[in-house]
Amino acid sequence: MSGIIPESTRALVIKKCSAEAKPIYHDAVLETRPLQQLKQGEVLVKMGAVSFNHRDLWIRLGQYPGINFGVAFGADGAGTVVASADSNDVLLNKRPDAPETERGFGILGGGRNPPLGTFAEYVVVERNQVIRSPDHLDDVQVSAWPLGGLTAWRAAIVNAEASKDQNILITGIGGGVALLAMQLCLAKGASVYVTSGSEEKIRKATALGAKGGVNYKLKDWPSHLVALLAKNSGKSAKIDAVIDSGGGDIMTQVNSILKQGGKVVVYGMTANPQIKFTMREVLKNQRLIGSTMGSLKDLTDATMFGLEAAEEGFELMKRGDQFGKIVIRINDKANAKL
Repeated sequence: MSGIIPESTRALVIKKCSAEAKPIYHDAVLETRPLQQLKQGEVLVKMGAVSFNHRDLWIRLGQYPGINFGVAFGADGAGTVVASADSNDVLLNKRPDAPETERGFGILGGGRNPPLGTFAEYVVVERNQVIRSPDHLDDVQVSAWPLGGLTAWRAAIVNAEASKDQNILITGIGGGVALLAMQLCLAKGASVYVTSGSEEKIRKATALGAKGGVNYKLKDWPSHLVALLAKNSGKSAKIDAVIDSGGGDIMTQVNSILKQGGKVVVYGMTANPQIKFTMREVLKNQRLIGSTMGSLKDLTDATMFGLEAAEEGFELMKRGDQFGKIVIRINDKANAKL
């Protein structure tokens, strides 16, 4: 054994709300919990920063499958290995990325598998599930990458196959995955268009390199996108691929502006878990591709200080005001909120 293990850690834990609560909104409680001695193959990570994902909010709303009450929130985080069961561990005092469990694929924090989460001051993880993170990024930047970055990479690069001179539409810009997907597509040389219910988020995306965007609250938003495409690429321009977080009517909405054989890559269902697919799409050989899991320079972080500030993060996500990831910085002096 190498390194000093504290007796306890504070963690933000999921607690079931009362049966009378309408609508459901489970509690997020900051608790102090004992830390056990490390078993063979385990390391102790002192968390420096952790970041929110929408699944954390969906858990509180009771809208996520297999909620595991009594465990910590959090799928993403970055910190430093401060103790190891192996006294000669080369990871000691090094910074790993947030881990995955070896007990089958799963997302950390609040779900069925595994039970641990990153919203804690200290987290015990299996050593072979940690990844060294780049030294040129700080904890806040690294904590914003894992879940969102992996999802964005698979959607934009693996499934949409974004490349130079393509027109890519990314829906719901402002969320972490959508922003990272946009950055990846731009890095590949694609022309990116976005949708959002916020004109301000569209302006921010354009400032970061998008060709333009349309407000999806407008019933005829696809026709506005046609006008943008014509302005930038000519009257016959089409979308090569769509990266979507909503589901619902996305296929029928983009049918007329998506090219023959074009792809719609869906990684979320914020609009509707069902997607309508008709013979119109079939006859155009358009493809619907499900994509789950698996350039931070321009990522905009909403950062708070200390686990006590987590409620502020949940409220920010509920309102939909964030542009980028919401991050909690954890350190010895982190007592005040922004």
